[in-house]
Amino acid sequence: MMIHNPPHIHVEYQGNEALLAIIDGEIMTGTLPNKARKIVQDWMQAHQQELLDNWQLAVALEPLLRIQGADND
Repeated sequence: MMIHNPPHIHVEYQGNEALLAIIDGEIMTGTLPNKARKIVQDWMQAHQQELLDNWQLAVALEPLLRIQGADND
């Protein structure tokens, strides 16, 4: 498995898909509706260290830790 940089997350929302950089929340590829983009970016900012920690786990091929969702699941 090859890990591709920079650290990012994959987001799917109502048929839209995007990759967002963990560091700054900017969309690298794809699109999201503005409201969904804002929710995801706010969530990413609040959980940035957890996302970066999970990125390191992924690079090491270790299981990822659960991060509370934007809907508090």
